[in-house]
Formats: sequence, structure tokens, C-alpha cells
Amino acid sequence: MSHRESNGSTGMREAASNAPLDLTLLRTFLAVHRAGSFTAAARLLGLSQPTVTTQIRSLERQLGRELFERLPRGVTPTPVADGLAARIAGPLDALAAVADRGHLDETVPADPVHLAGPAELLCVRALPALAPLVEQGVRLRVTTGLTDELLEGLRQGHYDLVISTHRPRGRTLNAVPLMDEEFVLVASPLWAERIGRDGDWQERVADEGPAALRGVPLVTYAEDLPIARRYWRHVFGTRLNAQAALTVPDLRGVLSAVAAGAGMSVLPRYLCQGELTAGVVVTLLAPEDPPINTGYLVQRPGATDNPHLTLVRDRLLREARGW
Repeated sequence: MSHRESNGSTGMREAASNAPLDLTLLRTFLAVHRAGSFTAAARLLGLSQPTVTTQIRSLERQLGRELFERLPRGVTPTPVADGLAARIAGPLDALAAVADRGHLDETVPADPVHLAGPAELLCVRALPALAPLVEQGVRLRVTTGLTDELLEGLRQGHYDLVISTHRPRGRTLNAVPLMDEEFVLVASPLWAERIGRDGDWQERVADEGPAALRGVPLVTYAEDLPIARRYWRHVFGTRLNAQAALTVPDLRGVLSAVAAGAGMSVLPRYLCQGELTAGVVVTLLAPEDPPINTGYLVQRPGATDNPHLTLVRDRLLREARGW
């Protein structure tokens, strides 16, 4: 089952069929993709583990591609599997919802979709993307907070979807990459001119490193400077030894303070792109390899019987391509 087995891969490609895919095999595949193991999927489906293994191998032969790589504990999906899951999850979930209810009753409203994540990303990107769904009748309940706390709430059933700043540990949660956020070092034009006159502040910071920033107040959202420390380590190759001049637990507040001249900060580009374009803030450095963080969309196990949940999930994944 490992994608490292090149001979097996070749054989599967040669055996690929153009025949319609069996819905039973797709249902089993989706259960494995979400559960992270054949054994867990077998329990969810009420099948034996060998039956699940046989069905997955049959689907792989039909597709001519390997779908899962075996791990010491469970399996991990290949990119082909992630793509297939994104295509079939919505239709299969909608079909399952109809089958479970036993009838088509459009007068019964779907349950609200409980979405959680970082306040800034939800407000600046996710909610504008989901606004058309609300107009169409989708009900949303949104919670903001720190990733680890929200993931724990997801495991406990408090939320349906969480936008996570990192991939959750373990195999109990279904996580797919949502977006990459680039971090940029920014300040107001006034502070930039103090660092380097005649618009050469980026050259000075590139040449001198953190020494060029000495005396510039640091604005951040937490006392331990998590984003700034990562930027210093990744870009400058050194440890950040500084104290925040201003902390505010919302990156939008950090941006507002920096734009007003409070000092410098490290922010996600998506959050400050408008201000950068308008010249309200400027980048102090343009490294060839800026820090990047991947965000994930994480779904609660078993949260598949609400068709509106599928609409929200699929729209976020589609719209995030442009974030």
C-alpha cells in the first residue's frame, strides 16, 4: 500500500479502468480517509478490517493509483486520496443525510454549522467567503479562540469545523490543508524612514539584520512574541531577545497600532495587504524565503449528516485557494 512500492504503482496504473466507480467502495474510502485507519473505518462501517482492506485495494486497482500509505499506526492519505475525498465528500454526505432521514423534507431546517478558528482569519477571510451561504439559508455559529483549545472543543463535539494554525496530532480528526499564510515584518513609513532614509531601509535591514531595528518598539499579540520569535529565527537565524512595547490579543489591533506609528510587528500578509497597498504600512525586509505557516480545516469525526456542513466546508476549501 505504500507509495514507495514503485512496482506496485506501475501495475496499478496499468490496471486502471474506465468503468464507473462503485459507490460502496467510495463510501469505504471516505471512511478510511476520515478515520485515519482501516480498523477505525471498519468499526464505523460495521465491516471487518479485511473487508475494508479488500475494498480499498479494489478501488486502487480501478483508479490505477495508490490512495494510502501504511504507517506503524494507521494510514496516511496520498495527494490523490486528498483530491478524491474533496470531490466525493459533499455528494456522499448529502446522500447519506437523505438515507438516514428516510425522506425528503425540505421544511425541516438543517442544524446550524458550528465553525471556530482564529478571530482575524475568520473575520477577514472566512466570513466574507461564507456570506453567500448565509443568504441562501445556511445558519452559522462562530467561535474564536486559540487553536489548541478549539481542537479540544472539536474532539468534545462543541464545533463541527475548526480552522487550525497547525495540523492536529493523532488520527482522530480529519484535517486538510486550507491555506498558506506568509509572515511579513512591517512598520509605518515614519519608522521605516528612521531606519533607512531615502527609502533604503530594506537594504539596511538586509545588511545589518536585527541591529538595524534596535530602538524600534515591538508590537505583538502576546508577551512571548510567538510570531516575531519565529520570524527572527527563520529570517535572521538568531534568537529574538526583546520585550513587547505593546501587546493586544488581536492581530487586527496590532496592525492598527503599527499603522498609527506605535512600532513594528510581524503579521500575516493577508491581514495587512490592503494597508501595504495603500502605503499605510511598509515592509522592512523582503527575504527570499519568508516564513510560511499552513492552516488546516479540521472536521469533527462523524459530523457528516448535515448537508449545510458540507456546503460550508467545500466553500472554504474552494475560496481559500485565493487567500
